[in-house]
Amino acid sequence: MADDSNPSNPDPSEFGSNPFANLPMFGDLAKALAGQGPLNWDAARQFAGLASNSGGSEPNVDPAVRIALADLARIIEMHVRDLTALETPFPEITPVTKGVWAQRTLEAYRPLFTELATSLGRRPGTDLDAEGHADPMMAMMANLSQMMAPAMMGMAVGSMVGRMAGRTFGQYDLPIPRSDNALLVVPATIDLFATEWSLPVDEMRLWVLAQEMIGHTLFSIVALRDQFTAMVRQHVGAFRPDPSAVADKLSSLDMDDAGDPMAAMQRLLSDPALLLGAVQSPEQAALAPQLGAAVAAVVGSVDYLVDAVAARVIGGDALRIAEAVRRRRVEASPDDLFVERLLGLQLTQDQVQRGKVFTAGVADRVGEAGLIELLSKPQPLPTPAELDAPGLWIARHDL
Repeated sequence: MADDSNPSNPDPSEFGSNPFANLPMFGDLAKALAGQGPLNWDAARQFAGLASNSGGSEPNVDPAVRIALADLARIIEMHVRDLTALETPFPEITPVTKGVWAQRTLEAYRPLFTELATSLGRRPGTDLDAEGHADPMMAMMANLSQMMAPAMMGMAVGSMVGRMAGRTFGQYDLPIPRSDNALLVVPATIDLFATEWSLPVDEMRLWVLAQEMIGHTLFSIVALRDQFTAMVRQHVGAFRPDPSAVADKLSSLDMDDAGDPMAAMQRLLSDPALLLGAVQSPEQAALAPQLGAAVAAVVGSVDYLVDAVAARVIGGDALRIAEAVRRRRVEASPDDLFVERLLGLQLTQDQVQRGKVFTAGVADRVGEAGLIELLSKPQPLPTPAELDAPGLWIARHDL
């Protein structure tokens, strides 16, 4: 008969909420993991810094580049105000390194990531076996997953934002409202892109500044910002944890992979499917068409207005720049797709095209001034049906 008192053969049912209870060497780790809240922000900041520049150092932005961008920004600001007829105060254009962009963006998205971590951190019910008893091993793995979740979330979110920093031009590459008292741009990435595509650097800078100022202008419209933000937060708050995800992944882990079990474990812990549970909740599925229509309308409006400004100040190269940037946008990397999945954004070619057709249809009927007026109405974002029939959207707002 087995000796149940043998500490070397503990009963998993005795672990309770702490799977390290009978492993004293992990006691401090368990306490640290349990006391960090839904997301470990120290880990997020560290991984954002590492991922943004591959662990290397970056030179500060050249003062001459700062001066040049400030001069170009004054030109763009004048045209944005004239086009939109809005007296939106513009924050200062702030050129930054990739690392600084990552840290500032992590902080700007903090409410969304906290909402996400909270929704994924909800404690699921314990699975019962056929006789109605809790499965001790499954309960232990669920507790282990919950204990590790804040650190895993911090690493995943930080790495994701850091990798975004490696290819972003500014803060409105993703259509997410921000409350920063600055408009961040990354000159190193802007200038490198111009070189790779044989584009004039100053014209590329003008185009990016137009995108940043148009994005800021639209999200300064209170009704638009509030409705869009509410939908994104509703999406990230509707994730539900999958209690079997970690156990299933661990059971399938090939510890002999390349002779390096630690490398296999690192790949496991960086798997977005593990973090998200690889499932979409019914609430998210129900919201997806409305959020998709909202994203398409916002992206379409930004693109339309940026093109109008760029045609004024850049001329013939404006279309070539727009085509290059937008091709890059829809050729999403796995990291981009992870971001879009987390935040409920769909920047697919189909969605971008739907937004383009919608915005052009509105502008043809009511002009650019009418488009801005409609986006300023209460509950301005179109429904999926209105996105495909702009006349319905115009009629709803009685314009």
